[in-house]
Amino acid sequence: MSSRSFFAADFLMWVVWVGLFGVGMCLADEVPKASGKMVDLGGHRLHVNCVGRGSPTVVVENGLGDFSFDWVLVQTRVARFARICTYDRAGYAWSEPGPKPRTFAQLNLELRDALKKLGETGPFVLVGHSFGGPVVRNFAATYPREVAGMVLVDAAFEGQRVEIGGGKTIRLGDGAKGLPIPEPREEMKDSDRVETHDAVARRGTLDPMYNPLPVVDRQMQVWAQSLTNTDFAEASQREWSDEYFKKWLAEPQAGGLGVIPLIVLARAEGGFGDDLDVPAVELEAERKAGQAMLARLSTEGKLVMVRSGHNMELEAPDDVAGAIREVVLAVRRGDARPKA
Repeated sequence: MSSRSFFAADFLMWVVWVGLFGVGMCLADEVPKASGKMVDLGGHRLHVNCVGRGSPTVVVENGLGDFSFDWVLVQTRVARFARICTYDRAGYAWSEPGPKPRTFAQLNLELRDALKKLGETGPFVLVGHSFGGPVVRNFAATYPREVAGMVLVDAAFEGQRVEIGGGKTIRLGDGAKGLPIPEPREEMKDSDRVETHDAVARRGTLDPMYNPLPVVDRQMQVWAQSLTNTDFAEASQREWSDEYFKKWLAEPQAGGLGVIPLIVLARAEGGFGDDLDVPAVELEAERKAGQAMLARLSTEGKLVMVRSGHNMELEAPDDVAGAIREVVLAVRRGDARPKA
């Protein structure tokens, strides 16, 4: 999504395509066939799509408002040299709403359990885009022996300034309330089931950034962006992410991933204007410093600047697939080992 406002209140572009770009109508009540498998986690099901062969298996964690099929351009490239799994978090696309709150720990548990039920074995190479970056960082901290390498794709980081509307910004972590992180769980409670998996008529035009996707995947965007469940899931995800960001800001993070191969892909240019409460030059300096900080999470980390916007999986799939390949090959050579 937008490189400047992926955590902002107006981040979600809930729109339905009505025939542009030659795709045709996609009605809100039409549910396309799932591209992967539905995994029963005991009360709710998660959609996971794994293709290709060869270890280590690559697992993708999406950004906010993004779906598994957004990664089809990268997934088809990576499947030529390794197995790769994309998935939809609970409440997204085909995945049913899951237990609340939607903490990083909860997301991590569901993904781990789904992979295990599918027989997908680690240690994995994790790929985290945008909001998915901190999610996979927490996965590695929670299950270190199950992570062999990592690629962060224009990932969010603690202290990052994000636009919240009206020309104002806030740092990720500033909204934390100091709440203890609840234990994750798979069992569903009655209060977790209040949402419905129905679509509503939210019509408009699909953002042109999706043009590189095949027609069928653009049609899936029309359907998935009309679902209401994602709204509920993302509200909880945003709220609880601040608790993690605040904790990370308070503790040294360098070397936290040990010596696993790590590549951090970041935009060469942030594209900031002077319409915010912080000068563009300061925002750009903070952004680059934050991405460099992410590269120092592993002693084997490196930062690569890419001529692309925020959504590199759509705009620069060759660069993303190339970074994944480099990490996969490093794991195969045994250049590094997971953190103990």
